[in-house]
Amino acid sequence: MSIKREFMGETKDGAPVYLYHLVNSNDMEVTVLNYGVNLRSIFVKDRDGARRDVLLGYEPFEEYFVNDVFLGASVGPVANRTANAEYEIGGKKCHMSVNENENNLHTDFDNGFHKRIWDAEEKDNSVLFTLKSSDGDLGFTGNRTFTIEVSLSEENEVKLHYHAESDEDTYINMTNHAYFNLGGQDSGSILDHVMQLNASNFTPVQDGKSIPTGEIRSVAGTPMDFTSPKAIGKDIDAEYDQLKFTSGYDHNFIIDGAVNADGTVNTELKSFASVTNPATGITMHCFTTLPGFQFYSGNFLKSNVGKDNVKYVARDGFCLETQYYPNAINTPAFPSPVFGKDKVYDTTTIYQFK
Repeated sequence: MSIKREFMGETKDGAPVYLYHLVNSNDMEVTVLNYGVNLRSIFVKDRDGARRDVLLGYEPFEEYFVNDVFLGASVGPVANRTANAEYEIGGKKCHMSVNENENNLHTDFDNGFHKRIWDAEEKDNSVLFTLKSSDGDLGFTGNRTFTIEVSLSEENEVKLHYHAESDEDTYINMTNHAYFNLGGQDSGSILDHVMQLNASNFTPVQDGKSIPTGEIRSVAGTPMDFTSPKAIGKDIDAEYDQLKFTSGYDHNFIIDGAVNADGTVNTELKSFASVTNPATGITMHCFTTLPGFQFYSGNFLKSNVGKDNVKYVARDGFCLETQYYPNAINTPAFPSPVFGKDKVYDTTTIYQFK
């Protein structure tokens, strides 16, 4: 295992930007920036031994200063959508940036955690990134310290370990917004990828807003059913209201066995997805301690110029963003994303490649 730090340049404020290369003995490589803990590349070998970059991203690091589709971004402190861009915590009404209709998406497009420099510490097979956020920052309570440890194992596991502590109750729901393409980031559509999800239920959304209705709905008998392997594109354009609302898949799926009978989260590591590209033979197995994940089929994906001068278009990448359910802060029936002195935020997500 080796780790190398590469100087990329500076932010407009003069802060140095570094790219960290993590390489294991299988010649698998993960690269990640200290700017926003943005994952930039994941190189794995296909069935013929050819090395492919299966993560969409940008070549000029300056593109991450814009990154309006969140390629590889570590989103925080709250990912996904919050209704009316507000919530109440400890009797206090808190307001977030209104940036998608009347709602909030991914905290803040310009000032969220994916647009900040994180402190970085190199370890044996990982890089530990740390960020402090003060009370009131972006509309959130509590003086908080966040860490994200990005590691690579000899079993080809990319592990993202999130941890946060706060001196007050606060709203946290972090994720990474990686767009995967197991044919390689330059190979076009992901509709032929074969996916299986360990999720018998999902949270349907409102038309035009993508805010969960509060219902938990079975996938059985619907195009949302991936409990058996099927191509992502098989039903993506079916005449089904939920797919029409979001122009494809962009929904929170509930991991089977992830929520206990009392509504608390089962924090054991659970398998939640397996995806294969038939052309390359590359398979990605996914695990998390979180209760849900957003399966997004890249319906509105676009870019100026990605790596190798590739211009990404809709459905060139897919996301599996582990999370608490969207708008859970305003939905008492959903597992609570509130953390504080008596409840530390600590989650793990693993993407393993074979």
